[in-house]
Amino acid sequence: MRQISLTLLRADCANCFGLCCVAPAFARSSDFAIDKPAGRACPNLGTDFRCGIHSSLRDKGFAGCTVFDCFGAGQQISRSTYAGRDWQADPAGAGQMFAAFGVMRHLHELLYYLTESLEVPRARRLHAEVAAARDGILALTDGSPDELLALDVAPLRTGVGDLLSRVSDLARSPAGGRKPSGPKRDRRGADLVGAVLTGTNFRGATLRGAYLIGADLTDADLRDTDLLGADLRGADLSGANLTGALFLLQSQLNSARGDARTVLPPSRTQPTHWPADARL
Repeated sequence: MRQISLTLLRADCANCFGLCCVAPAFARSSDFAIDKPAGRACPNLGTDFRCGIHSSLRDKGFAGCTVFDCFGAGQQISRSTYAGRDWQADPAGAGQMFAAFGVMRHLHELLYYLTESLEVPRARRLHAEVAAARDGILALTDGSPDELLALDVAPLRTGVGDLLSRVSDLARSPAGGRKPSGPKRDRRGADLVGAVLTGTNFRGATLRGAYLIGADLTDADLRDTDLLGADLRGADLSGANLTGALFLLQSQLNSARGDARTVLPPSRTQPTHWPADARL
């Protein structure tokens, strides 16, 4: 089994050619101040591949940039797949690079969740299977641009998604190994946009893929909750307890609101736009 750490699956912008600022399209909205077609560099991107407004993205209307996570795919494409050959120096190959970046981001996202799963003690019985899946996907990241573009990502995501569901079931089960049950425990894909959920006990539930945009989760119990893919944009997590939350990304927290009372897993940090003091 090849060794890999979650730190290697985090964006390293200093070693990337600003791919997230060029490859995807932006639509003018509350997340982006401008429209930008795919493949065109954001006007805030400098020739050195650095963002000219990085320290003030939210103030300038680019909050969407602060919650994007490439899972380290940017530096992998820039420094490994293309061996330091950037899209400015090779404009004819830029389209291929941007497409390969999209595929690599899928692979790195799967690697991130699988690597995190290996740190879940209650899912130990699945660790060998998880490690095998992770090593298989890791090998794919070494492919050439043509090999990356030939990949069918959909079945990979489906297979890993099923495996992560089994990890989640074990992680959220009581010590006896019983699978979590009950209608309130399974809120996968639930439409909870703007819902008032103050103080709600979601402990051990799955909110995988739930729409929690603008939801009031003040003082909610989210311990051991599966939050994979949950949309937390604008959700209020003030005072919420997220100890042991599964598959919770830093980017999800960055898209939400909270305060000093919010309890986060040890590997996550309080976003800089959250108030340092508890909300009164």
